[in-house]
Amino acid sequence: MTVFILLACLGGVLVGLSRQLNGRLSISTTPLIASFWNHAIGFAALTCLGLVVGGLLPAGAAEAPWYAYLGGPIGVIFVAAGSWVITRIGAVNSALLIIGGQMVTGVAFDYISAVPASFWANATGIVLIVGGMVVSRRRRKVGGPQ
Repeated sequence: MTVFILLACLGGVLVGLSRQLNGRLSISTTPLIASFWNHAIGFAALTCLGLVVGGLLPAGAAEAPWYAYLGGPIGVIFVAAGSWVITRIGAVNSALLIIGGQMVTGVAFDYISAVPASFWANATGIVLIVGGMVVSRRRRKVGGPQ
């Protein structure tokens, strides 16, 4: 279990780092171009890894429903939007809003899928994330740019 927790934390660190790098690239170019290069380089790296590891095109992939492949286009929108907003509202606010959106969506999907979950734990998590956003915004307005 500890390995999975560490991997999840590493994923969070990498998402934050990716947002910063793509945000920086979007300042030099545009969010669309930053998203393009993010996905082009990622595609090349994933293709190389897939060729080394194998199993890049598993049997049964063609039988997957069409909507199972919407993660790619959604990811493009996510990366482009993240590249655009991080330069305007900062890393903390971007991260809090992204995590808040993920929490709300996750709770909704768990509810729709009838996955047993603690409503109060989920609601508390969402309230804490939104509260962090409010505190962060208030501190910046009072203390000025940081």
